[in-house]
Amino acid sequence: MIVAHPDDADFGIGGTIARWVRAGTVARLVCCTSGDAGADDPASDPLELGRLREAEQRAAAAVIGYEAVVFLHRPDGALDNDLALREQLVREIRRFRPDAVLAMDPEVIFLNNSFVQHVDHRQAAMAAVDAVYPAARNAMAFPGLALNEGLGPHSVNTLLLFFTEKPTAWVDVTDTLDVKIAALRQHASQLRQPAELEARIREWAAEDGQRIERSAAEAFRLVSLG
Repeated sequence: MIVAHPDDADFGIGGTIARWVRAGTVARLVCCTSGDAGADDPASDPLELGRLREAEQRAAAAVIGYEAVVFLHRPDGALDNDLALREQLVREIRRFRPDAVLAMDPEVIFLNNSFVQHVDHRQAAMAAVDAVYPAARNAMAFPGLALNEGLGPHSVNTLLLFFTEKPTAWVDVTDTLDVKIAALRQHASQLRQPAELEARIREWAAEDGQRIERSAAEAFRLVSLG
């Protein structure tokens, strides 16, 4: 899983990851930033905020069941899909060697005509796609990873893109929706109206659940690279 900020993954598809982990999947989370610009007070110390949000994400990840959380410490609010970020992501992909990589849909700017996708989300999503293909599988992309770190090419079989307007797959999260909500509660610094947020999460899950005749679901755009 590759996202821009702490809490992005838990808001997006925490129920799916929780379900898969409980079925035996090994999952790892990569946050490109530490969320150090995510406060209402302009006098906030970004270093302290970053440390707090990393701690919140680690607590949430423990609830979901991630094997590990990696923070790349790129600048929050100024994330750029550049070579440096892609090299960091390729390093993590080659270390973990996953079958699938999950990220937001990089084509979405206006989600359902009611939400503007944060620029960091779009940059992280496109960087994730670019890292998966062609960089992670290309032996001559970032050759130092192979020559100096022993991280040879790896081909990811599947991309699963969430917060998408072109869903092609749905996962039943009826049994793990409460786990997702418990994970979201760990992001206390970001929760201004927890009760209203929980109601919205349940409403969104119910809407997606209707597509597969289940009580709750999460939607993806599935891209097969196999």
